[in-house]
This record gives sequence, C-alpha cells and structure tokens, in this order.
Amino acid sequence: MSISAEQVKELRERTGVGMMECKQALTEAAGDMAKAEDILRKKAGAKVEKKAGRTAAEGAIGLYVGADRKTAVIAEVNSETDFVAKDDNFTQFAAAVAEAIATTNPADVDALYRAPLRANGGTVAQAREALVSKLGENIGVRRFVRYTTQQGQIGAYVHSTRKIGVLVEMMGDETLAKDVAMHVAASRPEYLTREQVPAQAIEKEKEIFSEQAAASGKPKEIIEKMVMGRVNKYINEVTLLGQPFVKDPDTTVEKLLKSANAKVLRFTRFEVGEGVEKKKEDFAAEVMAQVKK
Repeated sequence: MSISAEQVKELRERTGVGMMECKQALTEAAGDMAKAEDILRKKAGAKVEKKAGRTAAEGAIGLYVGADRKTAVIAEVNSETDFVAKDDNFTQFAAAVAEAIATTNPADVDALYRAPLRANGGTVAQAREALVSKLGENIGVRRFVRYTTQQGQIGAYVHSTRKIGVLVEMMGDETLAKDVAMHVAASRPEYLTREQVPAQAIEKEKEIFSEQAAASGKPKEIIEKMVMGRVNKYINEVTLLGQPFVKDPDTTVEKLLKSANAKVLRFTRFEVGEGVEKKKEDFAAEVMAQVKK
C-alpha cells in the first residue's frame, strides 16, 4: 500500500515522531492513522523502558506564573545531555509540564505523569514517551514545587540558562518580589531566618571555629568572642534575611524588606542536577574493552 506524504505529515504532527518512523508505522498499519499512532506509542514505551536506567542529570527548569501572580510552579525536567536540554521541543515540554502542575495540582511525579497536557491533548507520560522517541535520550520530571497565595504574591525567576529556578512567596510589590527571587538564585540561601538554622549545624560550626581559634593562643574570653563572631557570620551567610542584598551589598535583605514594609514567607530554589551523581565516562577503559573483544 502506498503511503502519501500528507499522511506522514499528519501522523508526525499528531505524535511529534520522526518522518521515517511515521512512514514505517503507517505502512505497518496499512494506512490506518489510529493504528499507526498505537504502534508508535508502543515503540515509544519500549524506548522509554530501555533508556530508563541511564543517568539524566542535565535538563531545564520549567516555569509557570499565573497572570495574577497567585499561583506559580517550577519543575526540574531532566535529560542526559545539555544538547538535548537546549532543544526547543524539550524546553517547550518543560514549560507545558509546569503549566500542567499549576492546573491539576498533582500530589507527586507519578500523579503528574497521569495528568493531561494541554499542549498535545494527551497525558504528560504520553508526551514524555514521544519526546524520548524523538530525541533519543532518557527524559523525566525529577521534582516540582507549586506555590499558591491568597494575600501576598509570588516572585519567580529562571536564569537565562534555565538551570536555576526560584519561587518566593512574599508580602510586597511585584518588582521587589522578582528582585528577591533573583537574589535567592545568585546567593543560594539555605534558610529564611536564623531561627530555622538547625541547632546541630550551629554546634558543628562552633566546634570547627573553636578548634581554629584555640590554635591562636589567645585568652579564653577572646576565643569565645571570636567563635561567636564566626558563628554569627555563618548564620548570616546561610540565611536569606542575613545575606547582603546582591543589588546593594551595603544593606541586608532583612533591612531591605523592612524599608519596603515587605515580608518573605517562604522560598524554593532548584538547580538542575543538584544531588544527582553523574556517571563518569572512562573512554580509555571502553576502548580497551573493545580491543579485547
């Protein structure tokens, strides 16, 4: 049976799969469009299963911010290589995933995969399968966070590389919210306030600073002051309110917020691949293995 270019084009538009694979599926399905889609979906599922064990530590942050700034989402979507992470199809998928999270409010990633994706009319899982088939890499949603607020607003920022994304819920104006989100992206605070820093972390720093100060040979009371000074410095470094504001290092974020009668309620910062152990390629060993064969 002859398969027309129009049929191939239609199937490609429906599935996003390459032209040759679409033609092969249509040929196998004797021109039946629905059956060809099923064939491609089964093949895509097999590809996803085959690639599932491969490390995906690259990727991009998908962002969604509602028009009223009352709902916002950041989602980390991973790929195996940075090359694929920069592909338009991949970045569009990441953005569509963030929108799906905002719309459906899934409990976790598994629930997200079952959620509808407005961009293609199917589910997130189906769109992922098509993307894996098209781009040839293991692709998946690793994590996401969804913020909603009633009285405040949400500041959001995604770096131009799409490797870092931040959400900040706060009471304050839109410009300040965005500035604080950019600050979080650049300065990497771990906690909002000094009260949130775990006592165990503070004691650990005290122990390290005490040993360092003791080596100076200074009197005990001087050493105690040195240690407390170092501890306070550490706390300021790891808390958002204690950090110098990136746009004006002469003032802290806390002072900035007070001067604007604003307040940060919470923040989340994602960086693509953080905490993921990347596979180290030993090309020399691979070559030797091939030689021995």
